[in-house]
Amino acid sequence: MIRTIQDEILRLKKEKDVCILAHSYQAREIAEIADFVGDSYQLSVQATTAPQKTVILCGVRFMAETVKILSPEKTVYLANPIAGCPMAEQMDRDLISMWKRANPDYTVVAYINTTAELKTICDVCVTSSSAVKIVKKLDSSKIVFIPDCNLGQYVAEQVPEKEIQLLQGGCPIHAAVTAKDVERARAAHPHALLLVHPECVPAVVRQADFVGSTSAILNYAKQSDAKQFIIGTEISIAEHLQYDCPDKEFYPLSKQLICPNMKATTLMDVLHVLQGRAGEEIRMEEETRLAAKHCIDKMIRLG
Repeated sequence: MIRTIQDEILRLKKEKDVCILAHSYQAREIAEIADFVGDSYQLSVQATTAPQKTVILCGVRFMAETVKILSPEKTVYLANPIAGCPMAEQMDRDLISMWKRANPDYTVVAYINTTAELKTICDVCVTSSSAVKIVKKLDSSKIVFIPDCNLGQYVAEQVPEKEIQLLQGGCPIHAAVTAKDVERARAAHPHALLLVHPECVPAVVRQADFVGSTSAILNYAKQSDAKQFIIGTEISIAEHLQYDCPDKEFYPLSKQLICPNMKATTLMDVLHVLQGRAGEEIRMEEETRLAAKHCIDKMIRLG
């Protein structure tokens, strides 16, 4: 049944000249029919080089918005309209505008996991893989990092020469993992390396053998000579790695590491978008797009 649906998706996307982009947290059956699989920033960059004029984004809303910001000439669909991101929605333009007025000497560094509207008033955007490098390069010595305070804390520890303010926000899925989970996982798999995402709480991050973005974790595990790994990010990454590296063993750090928003998109959603029956076209005022693009352009320059 799954293979039949996949074959029909592959047929329709070729017939209609559509590019399918899937975030790494998507299920395996979606990854298999995508033209490109990667993190949120990689997907946006890939969309700019794809020859197709129509893009289906299998991920969450802020990712589809970022694709549209960088590829305004393309028609961009979010495969499942309910797929949002709690972290991206935690802070809005009004809140950060108020904070900026009270703290005008701070540079606002926004994680890419933010809405397009919020990006319009931020100074620079970062990804989990580029955050440390970009913050180090900024002229400003005073930084407010939004919205993920765990990633922000990780950056602050890597860049102690700068004053970094954090606001209370972050990924509820990664933040739910505890030091106790690490203790249990290490006891169960004593020879495994622990690879974690910096969105995890500091007590987890500081125990890791490797800390990095989703893509960095994937690359590290594939290239390492080690044979066993505990994966401290969304549970689908352990699944993808097990498919890609059958000679190695991968264990999720916690059963809590399941993002319901990422799992909202199904193979049938993708098929229905191609059939014109579902999905949501991402539309954006040009003024908003250009204002949001400013902080992404700066990220590209510095990163």
